[in-house]
Amino acid sequence: MENDLNKIANQIRINIVKEVYYAQSGHPGGSLSIADILAVLYFKEMNVNPNNPKDENRDRLVLSKGHCSPALYAALALRGYFDISELKNFRNINSMLQGHPDMKKIPGVDMSAGSLGQGLSAANGMAIAGKLDNKNYRVYAILGDGEIEEGQVWEAAMTSSRYQLDNLCIFVDNNNLQIDGSIDKVINPYPIDKKFEAFGFNVITINGNNIQEIEEALNKAKEVKGKPTAIIAKTTKGKGVSFMENNAGWHGKAPNDEEYKLALKELGGEDDE
Repeated sequence: MENDLNKIANQIRINIVKEVYYAQSGHPGGSLSIADILAVLYFKEMNVNPNNPKDENRDRLVLSKGHCSPALYAALALRGYFDISELKNFRNINSMLQGHPDMKKIPGVDMSAGSLGQGLSAANGMAIAGKLDNKNYRVYAILGDGEIEEGQVWEAAMTSSRYQLDNLCIFVDNNNLQIDGSIDKVINPYPIDKKFEAFGFNVITINGNNIQEIEEALNKAKEVKGKPTAIIAKTTKGKGVSFMENNAGWHGKAPNDEEYKLALKELGGEDDE
């Protein structure tokens, strides 16, 4: 299964590159870094059904770093929520696949996102609702490490702990880069693990580009009672495309024709044209 998930993560990456290239707009770096996390969540961990995307008993995902929508759209298309050909329309004015996820238009999107820092608050609401309704679903959220410079994240973290949301599990995509460069050079959020521990979270630190470590962390999170879990996922921004890796310049830039062909070659993908 691990090998299958690696293949799925790679296909997510191929589709990320295609989406951003077709649109000549988007955010490839942080999308590529979370491909492995999304592969595990949607193809092994989460209780979801593409044929019934609004099932009240489903697990939920909030992509708080909503600008990395190409990764989420690629995962949803591969999982069967909509036809994969729709990815060609990413960021087209008439497409449902806009630059940030829209829960009113896209099957499988549980929360609209765009303004950074708000996703954990929404995830808290879902998790609290699950408790009140005696539902067994779990809520997942993916936050960027630059995003956690937002104060609302920490207000929300206090709420997660206050209500003992053990049905909530967040990933911090710790790729160490944001639009202006290294996160420790902008507004340093380190040590991220100690901060979440201080805010009452069970904290697990992993290699977020390693399928096995992601699976093991999720299993551990499900065993924890009485507190939420934060998985600090150390990742590589631009993972899988050599010239994008660890390069802040690829935070929000589309590849040209030559770069596109090189990226697909490295990932083992083929152009659809």
